[in-house]
Amino acid sequence: MDEIRGDEIRGKTEGTATVPLSVLDLVTVGQGRTATQALRTSVDIARLAERRGFHRYWVAEHHSMPGVASSSPAVILAHLAAHTERIRLGSGGVMLPNHAPLVIAEQFGTLEAMAPGRIDLGLGRAPGTDGATAAALRRTDRLNEGEMGSPLLERSRELGEDFPQQLAELTRFLDDDFPDGHPYARIHAVPGPVQATAEGGVQSPARPPVWLLGSSGFSARLAGVLGLPFAFAHHFSAQNTIPALDLYRESFRPSAVLDAPYALIGVSALAADDEREARRQVLSGALSMVRLRTGRPGLVPTPEEAEAYTFSPMEREFVDSWLTNIVHGTPDEVRTGLDDLAKRTGADELMITANAHGGEARLRSYELIADAYGLPTVTA
Repeated sequence: MDEIRGDEIRGKTEGTATVPLSVLDLVTVGQGRTATQALRTSVDIARLAERRGFHRYWVAEHHSMPGVASSSPAVILAHLAAHTERIRLGSGGVMLPNHAPLVIAEQFGTLEAMAPGRIDLGLGRAPGTDGATAAALRRTDRLNEGEMGSPLLERSRELGEDFPQQLAELTRFLDDDFPDGHPYARIHAVPGPVQATAEGGVQSPARPPVWLLGSSGFSARLAGVLGLPFAFAHHFSAQNTIPALDLYRESFRPSAVLDAPYALIGVSALAADDEREARRQVLSGALSMVRLRTGRPGLVPTPEEAEAYTFSPMEREFVDSWLTNIVHGTPDEVRTGLDDLAKRTGADELMITANAHGGEARLRSYELIADAYGLPTVTA
């Protein structure tokens, strides 16, 4: 494995934070806003995160969701790399079954060449969308098969179970180490390590570290067995967080990448100047989730619309449950909630995602959280 060290994975604590703090950006688009504005907000948040000492900034692959403009992580990361200088950038994650492993290796080799030593490659095994969109992404001809609507699910499961093989192929491309006689032995992901070994080559052999992402036990166990860092989606699968982290740690085997487990969790958190404003902001995200879960995805509603919306009893039950897993309130309340979560889960790093209608609220939240922890203002 080429030039990956644990210090490229393990974060550094700043201020009074007990674990490193990072940012997960879904590039959310609110009603009355454009994708252009959302992407500009992402640049603003990445710059703020860099300036205030957050460790890394990831974007996540989603498809066919009007309120989420992060369908192309590699493209967004290239844009963010051009507007930042120090902060680690990565995918949280790229959905491996949606892509040919060689294509991902080429994309992230290009990103590594653009921002050496700053790129993370987080991989997921879900499609990041619904079954029909997954079929369109994968160009399968099985969309219309069957009478019970199950072939899409079966196909999804088949692709998911192929994940370890897809991961092994991707890793071989990243390391440029297919064995002699392998059909791909003469195929190289470029930019990549082959340029360091070619005659006259001066390219660094370093490549992005691979993380496995998950919301259940499958990727937790696989990450542990392979000795890879693990990122768990606590922000939408909170009930599985501790079992998955326990499984990861129990399964962990030291590797050339890590000598001990390293797990971060994604957590929804939003701070505002007062508790009521924080509640208003997270309620708009909750209404957006209600619509997504009931097959009505759309742009993120305004706080005013969310406050005026009449939730059905079933929707209210969902919202109340959803909001219990969002750390929100004043900066001190958010800091206390994040500290409690880190202690309860034993997470090595917290990756904060702030879902709200407007970019201003999200920017303000990250600034307030940085202030609450006394994170330094980093200058060039």
